[in-house]
Amino acid sequence: MTSSGQGDTETDRRLRLLVGLVVVSAGIAIVASTSLVLTSTTPRTLDDFATIATVVFMIAVGMSVKARIRIRSTTHQINWNEMAIVIGVAVAPTSWVVLCTGLGVVIATFRLPAIKLAFSVGKNILVAGAAGATLTLLGWSRPADDLLRMSLTLALAYLAAALVDDLLAIPIIALATGTRITQQFRNNLDLRVGGFCVRFAVALCTLLLLEIDTRFLLAVPPLVLSLHLAYSGRIRQRTEQQVWQRLAQTTDALNVVELDEVLTTAVTRASELFSADEVEVELRDADRVVRGGIEGVTYDGPADEPATVQGAVVPARLEGHDKTVDVGMLRLRFRGPVKLSEREHYTLYTFASALCTAIRNAQAYAELARVARAHAHDATHDALTGLPNRRHLLDAGNEHLQQRHADGVTALVLVDLNHFKEINDTLGHTAGDRMLAAVAKRLRAAANAEDLVARLGGDEFAVLLRALPAPAVAAHRAETLLAALHEPFDIDGMRINVEASGGIAVAPTTGGMVELLRRADVAMYQAKRAGQRVATYASARDTADLGRLTLGGDLPRAVADHEFTVNFQPIVDLGTGEVIAAEALARWRHPTHGMIDPLRFLETVERSGLLPAFADAILDQALIAAGTWRDAGFDVPVAVNVSPRSLLDARFSGSVLARLGTHDLPPDRLILELTETLTLSQLDVVDQVLTRLRDAGVRLALDDFGTGYSSLSLLSRIPVHQLKIDRSFVTAMESATEAAAIIRSTLDLGRSLDLAVVAEGVEREAQRHALWELGCTAGQGHLFARPLPAGTLLAALQRGTGGRTGCLAVPLHDAGAVVRLPQGRRQGGRGRHQPA
Repeated sequence: MTSSGQGDTETDRRLRLLVGLVVVSAGIAIVASTSLVLTSTTPRTLDDFATIATVVFMIAVGMSVKARIRIRSTTHQINWNEMAIVIGVAVAPTSWVVLCTGLGVVIATFRLPAIKLAFSVGKNILVAGAAGATLTLLGWSRPADDLLRMSLTLALAYLAAALVDDLLAIPIIALATGTRITQQFRNNLDLRVGGFCVRFAVALCTLLLLEIDTRFLLAVPPLVLSLHLAYSGRIRQRTEQQVWQRLAQTTDALNVVELDEVLTTAVTRASELFSADEVEVELRDADRVVRGGIEGVTYDGPADEPATVQGAVVPARLEGHDKTVDVGMLRLRFRGPVKLSEREHYTLYTFASALCTAIRNAQAYAELARVARAHAHDATHDALTGLPNRRHLLDAGNEHLQQRHADGVTALVLVDLNHFKEINDTLGHTAGDRMLAAVAKRLRAAANAEDLVARLGGDEFAVLLRALPAPAVAAHRAETLLAALHEPFDIDGMRINVEASGGIAVAPTTGGMVELLRRADVAMYQAKRAGQRVATYASARDTADLGRLTLGGDLPRAVADHEFTVNFQPIVDLGTGEVIAAEALARWRHPTHGMIDPLRFLETVERSGLLPAFADAILDQALIAAGTWRDAGFDVPVAVNVSPRSLLDARFSGSVLARLGTHDLPPDRLILELTETLTLSQLDVVDQVLTRLRDAGVRLALDDFGTGYSSLSLLSRIPVHQLKIDRSFVTAMESATEAAAIIRSTLDLGRSLDLAVVAEGVEREAQRHALWELGCTAGQGHLFARPLPAGTLLAALQRGTGGRTGCLAVPLHDAGAVVRLPQGRRQGGRGRHQPA
C-alpha cells in the first residue's frame, strides 16, 4: 500500500508536470503571436487600439466575474473568460487577442500563487489560440453578410474554446480531488453545457450589437453580471443538493456494527464529503487514532503519532446532539489555508453527530458481543480451573465422533484424585481449590494440542484423546497424563503428594459421548478397586452390559407376570414441606436377581418390542396410585417418565387419555416427563402426540434440563409446563459456581416462560435452603423421602410431619412469620400446588 506521503508527492509531481506542459504550450503561442504582431505591416488606427484595450478589459472582467468551488485547500473558479476571448478573436486579430488574454488574466489574477497564475494564464492563452484558429480556418470576416453562417462559425469557435478549457482544467481538478477524469467530466455536465450555451448567446448578441455600434459594448457587462449571478446561484443550489445527498449516503453507510468498519467509512466518506486532504478520527477512551483519505485508512494506532498532512486543521467534537457524551474528535486536515462556508460547518456538525452515534452503537455492540462470548465461555468452562466443563466435553466429543472416520481413534481418559477430601478437610477448601487448579495446569501441559482437557466436577477430570493412530496408544497417553501428577505440589508452602486413578475407554460404535464417559467411569472404578493407577475398559468386566444380555431373555415373562412395579418419590414444596406431586419410578422385582434398577433394563425394554406393554403397565399403576391418594384426601398429581420411542407411536396419546378416563382421573393430575433426543426435535409425529396431550390437559415436564440433552430450541417446540433441574447441578451447586449459575439461569428461564421448576437430588437441608434462596419452590430427593411404594407414601402423607398431614418436612419459616422473598421470586410463578 502506498503511504499517504508518497501518494501526495506523486500527485504533486503530476500536477506540476501538467501545469508545465500547459505553460510551455502557452509560451510557444505567445512567441508566435508576438512574432506576428511585430512583423505585421498593417498600420493600426486609434479605433484598433481602443478595441484591443476593450478586449483586455473584457477578459479581465470575465476572469473577475466568477463562481468559487473549494476542492481541498484550493478554491477553483468558474468564470466567463472564454466568452470574452471568443468576442475578442471575433473583433481583433488572433495574435493580438492571445497577447491581450495573457495581459487580462494577469491583471485579474496577479494575487494568485505563481503556479496557479502561470496555469491560468497558459490555459486561457491556449483557449484564445483554439478559438482564433477555428475562426481563421472557417474564414471568419466582419462585417458579416450572412447571420446564419456567422452564428454557426461563432458556435464552432466557442465549442473549440470550451473543449480546450475543459480538457486543460478537468485533469487538474481530477488529479487534485483523487477522482477519475471521466467522472469529473460528468460532474455538473448539464450545468456546464447550459452555462456554455448562455455565454455563447451573450457573445453572439454582443457581436451583433457591435455590428450596429461599438458603443453598445458597454451594455454587455451588466448583462453578464446578471447572468453570472443566476448561474452562480444555480451552481450553489446544485452543489448543496449534491452535498446533502452525499451526507445522507454517508450517514447511512455509518449504520454498521463493527467499529473498524465505522472508522474506515468515516475517514473515506468525510474526505470526499469535505474535500479534505486527510481525515482523522481520535477515540478518546481507547487512545486510538485512525487517519486516511478517499483511498482508505493510512494509519491506525496510538494518538501520539504525528499526522502526515501538515497545514490547516478543522476540528469537530464527537459529542452527539445532546452534548452529554464525548467520544473523541474528528479533524479535517488540509495542506493549505482553508475556510469552510456556513453550509460546510453545518454539514460537519451533522456528520460529527452521526459519527458519534455510530461509534457509540458499535462500541455498545462490541461490549454486548464480548459479554455474550464471556457468558458462552462461562457456560461451557469451569470457573475454578478455566477448563472446559462436562457440557463442553459432551458437545465437543459428540461433534468429533460424528467425524471420527477421518480422524483416527478417539479415546477418553477419566482421572479421579484419591483421598482429595482429606485435603479439603485438613487444609481447607481454599487449599483444595488451589490443588485442583494446579492439577488442571499439569494435565493441560501434559496433553497434546489436539486433546481436550475438562473438569467434570469435584476432583474428577477427563481428557479426550483425538486422532490416535491405534487404540493401544491411549494407554501410553494415559500413563503420561497420570505421571504428570506424580511430582509433589507446592500448596501454601507445603509439598503435597497426589494420587490419582485413571480409566481409559475407546469410543464405541454407538452411544456417543454418554456411553464413552460411562465406560471410562467403569474403567476408573475398576482401577480404584484393583489398586491400579490406570485401567482400560473391558466389556467382559462391565456388569451392566452382562446384565442386559441376561435380562433381555426374561422380559416377556416379566411383562406377562406383572413383575414390574412402581415406587413413588414425592415432590415437595421447599418452603412448606408439603407434598405437591410424586414421580413414578419403575422397578423390576426379578425372581432371581431381586429388585433391579431401571438403568439396567430400560434400554433393553425399548429395544425388545415390549415397550407399549411395559409403558401401559407403569401408567396404569401410577394412575391407580393417584386415585387411591385422592380418595384418601390427598390430591397429589403423579409424574410418569415417557420413553422417546413411545412418542413415535401416533396411538400413544389416545392410549394415555383412554387410561385417564378408565381411572376417572382428571388429565391435569398426570405429568409426563420427557427427555430430549434427536427424534423429539425432528419428527412431526412427536409434535402431534404432545400437542394432543397438552390440549387435553395433560401436563408436560422436561427432565434433566441443563445436562446437554435439553436446549432452548426444544422449549420453543415442545409445549412443556415444567423444567426439572438435573441432580448433578444440585449436588455441585455449593462447590461449583458454574452449577449454581446454571440453576439460577434455569430458574430465570422458567420465570420468563411461566414454567414451574423442580430441583432433583435434594439430599441436605443446606441444599434446600440454597435452592429456596435462588427462587426454586419445588424439589425432590432423599432429604424428604426415597422412592416408596404407593401404600407406604400414603401412610407417610397421613402421618405427616410436625402435626401437619401431607407434609414430609418442617417449613422453612414459622407460621405467621414475615418472609422476605428473594428478588427473583417476587414476580410471576405458579402456585405452590402447581408443580407443572
